[in-house]
Amino acid sequence: MTITLAAVYAPIGFVSGLTGALFREFAFTLAGAVVVSGIIALTLSPMMASKLLKGRHTGGGRFVRFLDRTFDRIRDRYRQRLHRTLNYRPVTLLVLAGVMAATGVMYVSSQSELAPEEDQGILFNIVKTPQTANLDYLEQATGELNKIFATVPEKEHVFIINGMGNNVHQAIAGILFKSWEERERSQKEILQSLQPKVAAVAGAQAISFALPSLPGSAGGGPPVQFVITTTADYQQLAQVLANLQAEAQKSGLFIFTDSDLKFETPQVELKIDHDKANRLGITMSDIGGSLATLLGGNYVNRFNLYGRSYQVIPQVPRQYRLTDEWLKRYQVRTSTGTLVPLSSVVSIGQSVQPNALTSFQQLNSATLSGVPFPGRTVGEAIEFLRSTAQEKLPEGFSYDFQGESRQYVQEGSTLVITFVFALIIIYLVLAAQYESFRDPLIILIALPTAMFGAMIPLNLGLATINIYTQVGLVTLIGLISKHGILMVDYANQLQESKGYDRRRAIEEAAAIRLRPILMTTAAMVVGMVPLLIASGAGAASRYSIGLVIAAGMSIGTLFTLFVTPAVYTYVARDHHGARAGAAPTERRAGQRPLEDAAE
Repeated sequence: MTITLAAVYAPIGFVSGLTGALFREFAFTLAGAVVVSGIIALTLSPMMASKLLKGRHTGGGRFVRFLDRTFDRIRDRYRQRLHRTLNYRPVTLLVLAGVMAATGVMYVSSQSELAPEEDQGILFNIVKTPQTANLDYLEQATGELNKIFATVPEKEHVFIINGMGNNVHQAIAGILFKSWEERERSQKEILQSLQPKVAAVAGAQAISFALPSLPGSAGGGPPVQFVITTTADYQQLAQVLANLQAEAQKSGLFIFTDSDLKFETPQVELKIDHDKANRLGITMSDIGGSLATLLGGNYVNRFNLYGRSYQVIPQVPRQYRLTDEWLKRYQVRTSTGTLVPLSSVVSIGQSVQPNALTSFQQLNSATLSGVPFPGRTVGEAIEFLRSTAQEKLPEGFSYDFQGESRQYVQEGSTLVITFVFALIIIYLVLAAQYESFRDPLIILIALPTAMFGAMIPLNLGLATINIYTQVGLVTLIGLISKHGILMVDYANQLQESKGYDRRRAIEEAAAIRLRPILMTTAAMVVGMVPLLIASGAGAASRYSIGLVIAAGMSIGTLFTLFVTPAVYTYVARDHHGARAGAAPTERRAGQRPLEDAAE
């Protein structure tokens, strides 16, 4: 049993990527602890029993006698029900098949995400104003945002940075909350009440979002980042992206969507009359140099004033560069040294250009960003965008992911593969231990019932399928297989030692092993209680693991007590027949069978 449990936990430690980095210590610690406990059980425990247990253990206190009577009644009732159940074994197998099918359906239909949203005590906000907006316009919008933050009773600090990066029309803000014990609402509850107010800021597009629960998300930003790539031009790409964004808005999955490719940036174009400029002796470099000096805002030097150093930035005052009409009034020097207005050699036109031209893996790209509604997960959003893209994207277009979405796609199925490998390893280990391929199948046949029990709360929305619940599902392989080992191993011994047939042997073994099975299950479920009632930092991840293990062990044990005996009667080897064939040889060697000795 020790080798079996170690074989389950060890594969988790060899998982690559972020999942492996998170659970490597967890896996090797459990595997090492199981091995050490097995060694102690084989060496120290017998020695302590020989020293501490004196004489025959009889009687005991009132509570001990109460427990003995209770377990005896439970065992007798279980023996009766098991006997009646084995009279209808095909029904039991039909129920098992239904449970396995329901498990698959629930796994597919349950909400999924990379990791549950943790209460990290902070929310970030991105504010976007029109492309033509200046810093004054942006400050007015963020001022309204600051007033909204002031109404949050749980806030402790607020920061706002206007002009995010090189964009004067964007800002980033954050609201830091008080510690968990000083506030009644969680971060998720605050976000639900705050987002409608933030979205209502006039003249700006604002969004609130929490930081990713796991480290390593490239670029940060909203949790859903869906990248469309193509070799087509950006105008066609922008149209395809706009159609996909419209479908996302209609789906009701997103509280906010945005794209990084929009043809909304106004551009002023100067059309130069080359003939007239040539007659006046004005070159293209003269016009370009004059405009660069008047409008560029380039740093050219420094000067000292009262002990401080300041940059010299040649640029016309702000009021002389607010409209494109001022461009015609700027003057440029001719070859004769006179100044003439630019309007004499240029005319002004306007066009609309994309706000940015981005590439992804050497292809033209555009990214659709979004935040799912509270109660919706990143997994649901990604699956919707995937299915919609497969239907709507024209030929020559493909999709990829960035940030947290990319982590979800890359890491989300890692533990599924680990689960399969762990199942194969434990099967082979059990096959080597029992020198049979049948007994491991009987032992592991109840595993789908444990998965079924674990999927029930996930399907009800108490948690999601994430890397923590998947680790819990892998752990269930080792935990639930212990029940089958206890029953199958003892049933085989009863066939060999007492000559029982398969049905009688498994009935007797299941009844005798009922108490340790129930004690093991109760100990594991009670051990999960601290995880289920956890609060504060990291509570969501601990709750996910505890919920899966507690539900899977509880419901899986109930099924195991009836499913494993039924399968045993069909699949197990007939040790009684082998023993009967060996009996004449034993008699010729002067040995008596155990039944004869008992008589």
